[in-house]
Amino acid sequence: MIRPLEEIGELAALPGPVNLAIGIFDGVHQGHVALIDAVTGRSGTPVVLTFDPHPAEVLGVAAAPGQITTSCHKMHVLGRLGVKFLLSVEFNHLRAVQKAEDFVREIAASCDLGCIAVGGGFRFGKGREGDVELLLSLGRQLGFDVCDIDPVCDGEGRVVSSTRVRAALEAGDLDLVAGLLGRPYSLLGKVDEGRRLGRKIGFPTANLALRAQELLPCGVYAVGVDLDGEYIDGVANLGTRPTISPGQDYPLLEVHLFDFNRDIYGLEIEVFFKAHIRAERAFEGIDALREQIAKDIEIAQSLLG
Repeated sequence: MIRPLEEIGELAALPGPVNLAIGIFDGVHQGHVALIDAVTGRSGTPVVLTFDPHPAEVLGVAAAPGQITTSCHKMHVLGRLGVKFLLSVEFNHLRAVQKAEDFVREIAASCDLGCIAVGGGFRFGKGREGDVELLLSLGRQLGFDVCDIDPVCDGEGRVVSSTRVRAALEAGDLDLVAGLLGRPYSLLGKVDEGRRLGRKIGFPTANLALRAQELLPCGVYAVGVDLDGEYIDGVANLGTRPTISPGQDYPLLEVHLFDFNRDIYGLEIEVFFKAHIRAERAFEGIDALREQIAKDIEIAQSLLG
């Protein structure tokens, strides 16, 4: 189980050497995995250090990018990759004006620092003055290693990045997203009671209270659900439910699980999007919607095998 840390000083309690992978890690894509492998493959304690909120929100130099993974979901995925601790440093105006060297020295003074791993082109500190060369210089002075991880490219030779993941999500290209992430795109959330409308029309659903900015187009999808280690196929509707909730202006995720009839309200589930079935649309009434859902289930079952 991965453990969250909130202050750099908490690194002092960890058994050394402490091996840090530093970055934003939004989406935890293949490039991030290579960075994480650099610290989990060394002796000592692997720690991911990230920043919250996204620096762009504080610096105001550009609009903050849409969030691929919430902090909770990020922790969930990182834990599966063997990371023991996630240090989420609050990025505020004091951090924004902190010199890069001072930031590194703060980390090194807090623990038995074994290595710092960063991706290609990593920049940090006031005015983005910190880079790999500074890390190498400080590593020689302070006695830690630096792992400069080369960019990871896809089969077409293009660099894997969170920007590309966002663009692929917005285009609804689930195959490309899965290739960039190294796993199907997923959302993590707690099952909300909702209004139990699905049950009333014969298709009970698990409704997720989404916390991430949703990037995937609204529609109906074939999905797989991880329920505390139990994997269950299903069909999901991501959207505003125009037939039963006209005027609703925010998306919900409703998942109908196949051959499943248990109360899971309040439990956390991860929904993996496997294939797009159709766009969301309004139907003439509940009977037409019910008929279409039955067809969606047949399609999802054939796609999921």
